Order: sequence, then structure tokens, then C-alpha cells
Amino acid sequence: MSYPIRRLLVFPLVMFGVSVFVFVAIRLVPGDAITAMLGTESGLLTPVQREALTVYFGLDQSWAVQFWRWLTGVMQGDLGISTTFGKPVLSVILQHFPLTLELAVLSMLVALAIGLPAGIYAATRQDSFADLAIRVVAMIGQSTPGFVVGLLLIFVLSVGFGILPQMGTFVPFSEDPLRNLGQMILPALTLGTAFAAAVIRISRSAMLDILREDYVRTARSKGMPRGRVVWRHALPNALIPVVTLSGVEFGYLLGGAVLIEQIFALPGLGRVVLDAILQRDYALVQGSVLFIAFNFMVVNLLVDLAYAALDPRIRFESK
Repeated sequence: MSYPIRRLLVFPLVMFGVSVFVFVAIRLVPGDAITAMLGTESGLLTPVQREALTVYFGLDQSWAVQFWRWLTGVMQGDLGISTTFGKPVLSVILQHFPLTLELAVLSMLVALAIGLPAGIYAATRQDSFADLAIRVVAMIGQSTPGFVVGLLLIFVLSVGFGILPQMGTFVPFSEDPLRNLGQMILPALTLGTAFAAAVIRISRSAMLDILREDYVRTARSKGMPRGRVVWRHALPNALIPVVTLSGVEFGYLLGGAVLIEQIFALPGLGRVVLDAILQRDYALVQGSVLFIAFNFMVVNLLVDLAYAALDPRIRFESK
């Protein structure tokens, strides 16, 4: 248990570094914050009204004072008030994060369901026509931008054949599961197919290395069936790089796939953060990025712990 405890002790330091970075970065964005918040209505403000809004939002104070006030609030569980939504930042995040989490989980399921079997199949038939075809498909998948895949899926499945709904008012899973999955399947396929290409290449490469190990050759020489050697002995060790890649990708997806959410009109966390940046909603941007960073660290910790479960030779011991 010492390893996860040490990792958890590092969390506050990383979170502090992220908070400093995002606090400075959002304020370096060119433009006036009041104008960005109000849009065209800002032209109707008198100098006195503009000054009052500047004081109200604390923009008249130095960066150090603004950061200290925000940081003390964060340590008390208060991420501030969103000027865009007019309510606490934490409630805004928790309102939009379930959609992003659902999209990330569905995308990972699609990617692993496609990429892992295809990569293993290609590795067990090295240099065959099937191996070459799978590698070509994986290369095309990694080279094609996600928004292109999304637009093609919309055009072919939704516009062309009318199989799946294109977009519309988002329905949460708790209200109507079937309609929700109908709205989420295209975005999940868009993200999942792109990530599946990376899973194919990683799993194929890892499986080829494992199949050359002595213990695999020994198992084959004893007459053990090929399928059992591949799936029972080789696969657990080949999964380690796949788990690493999946952890990084899942953490990225939890931050919100902005382009995909924008294309499919999904009110996820990534789209909310993008709108907050454009409107200079400092509290919402800072709180959302901090929340995303925390999720990313948790996912990476779980991935590291999964290594020991997959390979008993790995132990996280103090040195």
C-alpha cells in the first residue's frame, strides 16, 4: 500500500502546479474579460458600469490576490461562481461531466472491441495478407482526423440511410436509455475507431514480442494448443502496453473531446470549457481544468496498479 499512498501524497503538488498554470494561461488570452462576458451588450456600458463590473468580479485586483482568493476557496471546496451559468462551478461540472464520462467509456469499449482482437489476429498471422490488410487499415485510421470520420458517419448513416439520429436535444441515459444510446453511438464510433487504430498497432507489436519469448516456445513445444498459448499465456503480458495507452487515452477523453462534442452538439465538459474560454469565464475554466487534471491522475494511478494485477513480476516496492 506504500506505493499508492506515495502517489496520493503527490496529488496536491500536481494540482497546485496545474492551478497556477491555468490561472496564468487564461489571463494571457488577448481581449477584455468584460467584453467577452457580455458580448455586444458590453458596448452599452458606461465607464462607471464597466468599472463596477470589474470590481464585482475582482478583476481590479492583482493576479496574486485573485489567485489567493480562488485557491483558498478551492481548499474549502468552493470552485467559484460561473459567470456564464450563474451558479457554482462544481454544479456545472457535475451536470455536464456524466455525458463526457459516458462518451469516454463507450469510445473505449468500441476501441478495445475492435483493436485488441484485430491486433492479436494480425500478430498470430505475421506477414500474411490479413496482417498486411489490418496494418493498412490501422495506418489509415490513425491518419484520418476524428472530425472527418464523424462527418462521414453522419453523412452515410444518418443523412444517407437514416439509420441513426444525427443530433437534437440531448437525452440523459437515466431518462431514456435507448434514445440516449442512439445519440451517443455516432460520437462513440468516431472516437473509438480512431483509437482502435492505435490499439491495433500497439497490441500487434506487443504480441509479436511476447510470442518470441522462451516460455511461449516451451509451451508450444509441449504440445499445448495454440489458442491457449496465445490467450492464456501471451495475452496478459501483451496487455501491459495496451493498458498504458488506454489509460492515457481515457484520461484525455475525460477532459472532453471538444471537436466531437461540437460536431454532434453534445453538451459535454469539453464543449463547456471551450465556451468558457471564449467568454472569459475564469472560475469555470480554472475549476474544470483542475477537475480534469484530478481525473487524469486518478486514471494513471489505477493504470499503474493494474500492471501488478496483469504481471505478478511487477511490484511497487520502496527502494
